[in-house]
Amino acid sequence: MAGSGSERDKGIFIGILRWESGPQDLSQFEAIPGHFLHPDTFEFPVRFERVKGASFSTVVEMPSPEVLQEMVRAAKEMERDGIRAVTTSCGFNAIFQHHLAAAVRIPVFTSSLLQVPMVHTMIDPGKAVGILTADERFLTKEHLQAVGIDERIPVCIAGIQDTGVFSRVRDEPGATVDVERFRAQVVEVAMERIVRHDPSVGAIVIECTDLPSFSPDIRKAARLPVFDIVTLTNWVYWSLH
Repeated sequence: MAGSGSERDKGIFIGILRWESGPQDLSQFEAIPGHFLHPDTFEFPVRFERVKGASFSTVVEMPSPEVLQEMVRAAKEMERDGIRAVTTSCGFNAIFQHHLAAAVRIPVFTSSLLQVPMVHTMIDPGKAVGILTADERFLTKEHLQAVGIDERIPVCIAGIQDTGVFSRVRDEPGATVDVERFRAQVVEVAMERIVRHDPSVGAIVIECTDLPSFSPDIRKAARLPVFDIVTLTNWVYWSLH
């Protein structure tokens, strides 16, 4: 169940800052059951707030200071309205983690990547954490450091940027999503470029908020724990409820 930006419901614990509606919002993926922004994903109400100027180009490709300020404004408004914690619809907002957390007095979890240090502590210290991301070309050291991932945590990063379905939706706003083909492509990247590429991987964290629908498929294929933004949001919700 989702609340609009005008709703003032103190029973809503989690607020989600999402991209501005437009040609780069990748909204075609939201219809997939289990997607982070699908209305039936959570068993508790959440409130969505679109952030002016936020898109693939201003968040993933070139993080925008102006978009950060809009996110700060929206997070403060949510706090005033009684929202208990704030997250975002793109894991690349990890680079803004400290700025957003410092702007409000409620918990802020910008990215599923916040789970990586915890996951690494949970598994054999000789194991690496696999990171499945929307586009590995733009996931920088600064993103990782902002959420506590440093050289002490071995990671294996693979992106889905070259998969046919994702790249088509990214580049063609009107493109439709072949869900089963997309599922197969995502699992293939996880298996070939993470699990088989690095046998030391002991768990996987999915950065991309478009991919939680396929976490069960990756778990089954890889036989590894798989964490994503949905697992993190549920965890935060139950810490507040």
